[in-house]
Amino acid sequence: MTDNQIWVRGVAMTAFAKRSTDGFAEMSQKALVAAVDNAGLTLNDIDELVCGTGYGGPLAGQRIAGPLGLTGPRITNVENACSSGLAALAIGMEAISSGRARTVAVVGVDRLSDMGRGALPLAQDDIEVRQGVIMPAVYAMRARRYLEETGATIEDIAKVSVKSRRYGSLNPLAQMRNEVTLEEVLGSRPVATPLTLLMCCPRGDGAAVAIISADAPGEARPGVVIKGLSVQSGRFTDGYRDMTRSELSERTASAAYKSAGLTPADIQVVETHDAFAIAELMYYESLGFAEFGRGWELIRDGATELDGRVAVNPSGGLMSRGHPVAATGVAQICEAYWQVAGDAGEHQVSGVTNVLTHCTGGGIAGFDHGASGVAIVGRA
Repeated sequence: MTDNQIWVRGVAMTAFAKRSTDGFAEMSQKALVAAVDNAGLTLNDIDELVCGTGYGGPLAGQRIAGPLGLTGPRITNVENACSSGLAALAIGMEAISSGRARTVAVVGVDRLSDMGRGALPLAQDDIEVRQGVIMPAVYAMRARRYLEETGATIEDIAKVSVKSRRYGSLNPLAQMRNEVTLEEVLGSRPVATPLTLLMCCPRGDGAAVAIISADAPGEARPGVVIKGLSVQSGRFTDGYRDMTRSELSERTASAAYKSAGLTPADIQVVETHDAFAIAELMYYESLGFAEFGRGWELIRDGATELDGRVAVNPSGGLMSRGHPVAATGVAQICEAYWQVAGDAGEHQVSGVTNVLTHCTGGGIAGFDHGASGVAIVGRA
């Protein structure tokens, strides 16, 4: 251990739902109070609050903290598409590393049921969006190129959904808790060829909170630290883009491994951004667990099962837990904490010392993605 460790003192999240019975602030407050209690602290111990939200509107953090009496300390609001939660975590870590704060509450929250149904809206002044590009279409193009250029089959993509739903059925906080068969995935309603409905994650409502601190927990509490974190933005190009790989996720993961002093071989669990089933196969490669073009071999061989070489999305991932955009990155930190502490219940992976979490997102012209974040959480 070193004097500059950043500890995860406590975590909590709401059950993700298609439509929460609580409002935006109310569900965030429940998660915040529960996380502070889980940390063995009080709201008076919080020096700063950072709130990541994609669609929560202005002054989201103040709307959450005010009714709880958490007023006066610095509150920062962050929007960075699907990476908003990890971007908020990065700001919280910077506050601690700089000495400005000892203990920070990191909130990730979105209530997407307020936005109606269908794909999430993208910026209407974007040239590709004006031509009809939405995220299901982007990942459908990726899937078609991946199937064309590698040895993968549509069944390999569908197996990601089967695995995720099986683990989601073991997670009481997941939105989708029913198992599905390969035939059901392949036979579900077409969304964008070759993707079917059960290859796409559900949007929803949810909040997650992590309490991070320069102060170590007591001996009776889990010793969980953030070993590495990188948040990067995409590189703009107006030319050819390889749809079968994510340069941004690869670069962000490489920086996170370097900051942690670890390699993919040191990771036992991965929580990755499987917004669409094809994404998980691609990110096996971007995160360093397979050679490029060979990620499909891992799902086919069972290497990413709970008892495999590296367990991927034992929580059920976005495919089953659901994806309230900014809540996802912090929910992944919650899952990482529980896995390291041995508190993940029926989907616990044995012998966990390090967990990698990964978020990426933002559909804008000229970028493979707009922003990405990778964190490595492990045993102190």
